[in-house]
Amino acid sequence: MIVISTAGHVDHGKSTLVQALTGTDPDRFAEEKERGLTIDLGFATATLPSGRSVSFVDVPGHVRFLKNMLAGVGAVDACVFVVAATEGWKPQSEEHLRILELLGLQHGLVALTKVGVTDNDLRELAKLDVEDHIAGTFLEDAEVVEVDSLSGEGLEEMREALDRLLAVTPVALDAARPRLWIDRSFTIRGSGTVITGTLTGGQIAIDDKLMLCPARRDVRVRGIETHDEACEAARPGSRVALNLGRVGADEAQRGDVLVREGQWWMTNQCDASLTVLETLGHDVSRRGAYVAYFGSGEFPVKLRVLGAKALAPGETGAVRLHLSHALPFQPGDRFVLREFGRSETVGGGELLDVDPVLPASRARPDRSVERVVRERGWVRASELELLASELSDSQEGVESVGDWVVSSEVLVATQSNIRKRVSKAGRYDIAALDEQERAALETMDDLTTEGGQVRVADEEDVIESHPYIAALRAAPFTPPPPEGVGRAELRAMIHRGLIVEESGIYFADEAVIQATEAVAKILKAQPEGFTVAEFRESLSTTRKYILPLLALLDNKGITRRQGDLRTAGPRL
Repeated sequence: MIVISTAGHVDHGKSTLVQALTGTDPDRFAEEKERGLTIDLGFATATLPSGRSVSFVDVPGHVRFLKNMLAGVGAVDACVFVVAATEGWKPQSEEHLRILELLGLQHGLVALTKVGVTDNDLRELAKLDVEDHIAGTFLEDAEVVEVDSLSGEGLEEMREALDRLLAVTPVALDAARPRLWIDRSFTIRGSGTVITGTLTGGQIAIDDKLMLCPARRDVRVRGIETHDEACEAARPGSRVALNLGRVGADEAQRGDVLVREGQWWMTNQCDASLTVLETLGHDVSRRGAYVAYFGSGEFPVKLRVLGAKALAPGETGAVRLHLSHALPFQPGDRFVLREFGRSETVGGGELLDVDPVLPASRARPDRSVERVVRERGWVRASELELLASELSDSQEGVESVGDWVVSSEVLVATQSNIRKRVSKAGRYDIAALDEQERAALETMDDLTTEGGQVRVADEEDVIESHPYIAALRAAPFTPPPPEGVGRAELRAMIHRGLIVEESGIYFADEAVIQATEAVAKILKAQPEGFTVAEFRESLSTTRKYILPLLALLDNKGITRRQGDLRTAGPRL
């Protein structure tokens, strides 16, 4: 499913075009029909000649309703940019185009409307005018389709062009982290609260428990509709209506957002890039009454320019945004910034850091893992997945240590500090080490642990050469029980990372490494995931051993359980 928004100047025929393509009048209110003017968002769905379905979000074109327009384009995949051949390019044509660019839209087509009441010369002049204005923008190579919604001229060509647009527009990714910005909330008698929005990030199913933000209120999904049809689950990229339990319609408003608790970083302070529009007639500084548009919401923000006092028109720099409520953001989220007092669009950009730890005077944000870890020293792997959006196989100057990710410099300093304390004491109690130091200790081959104490490793290491470790390594996936092995010896082996225990089963460290390699091999062949039975067969073992082994991989972030399947975890 692809969601497309309209865009363009008022009275250029956006709603009429949507109605001609879908058979649904997107103007829902009597006032809109009386005035012939779109005031709020409208929604419609069509099936194209290829059989693909497309959802339209029809937005107002009048400048007085720009807030509603911004609420409709925050989560769309592409646009139909409408320009009337009778009038040509207009002020809201320009502002809508700049807003779509600031939101990072990459795909769209242009509808040159009302051609039925123009002659060929006027059509050609209007088309040339449009091409001049979209030059250098994401619409530069977009198709321009001449259409007249009332007579029907060009409608088939428009449907075919939409099919071609959908063919090149990427579908929404399923990252198992659903997020839905609410754009409408109402009550249906006998059902209760219903909200609508465009679903991104992951699936939502009936009986899912979600968190309504910013109130952080728990809600339950009682029913789901997509395209006016009831369903058990909705996929990302769909227009969705959810019947929610435990919340009233007046408690879920446009601009609120639904997520799963624990999957998103809740923050009211972000560092971001900001590109100031070239047409702005003044610099942008901390002085001003600003509002930022994220998703379907409008949020008052306080702004501070980072590394400079102000940003000039056409300039891109970093800013810190302060919101009044914490919201579920991630690096890469796009926004549009407007100044409330002057009622003008200032610019827009993307979030770089959703949890700034440095003071504004020192902050130099970007989206890299290295910066996030460097500024914090130690970061839990589970948190890093939420704080940095550009994870790769290797990051320079970053180490994975147990459940932590740490900068190489901080790890070396921590190791050095531990060595000094152990050298001075001879034997040092592990209990005196904090959580991060205990993680660092696991990386130090020159130290060993026995009976809850750390000491310098002996030349003859009785633990490393213990016959039980050799037995586990000889049968990594059918490991023998620790018969005849003392508890103190087992603790020492676990503390040193030579063996790991899960549900009473002991595995050699090498077994976990080999299992991780096996996971990578299976997921390369079937990235959608694998079952317990498939993994058991690949390792030639039994459920007695494969279940605790998979539990180990889940806990280490190597795999992630999704129903009956295992997929790649954040540390794979």
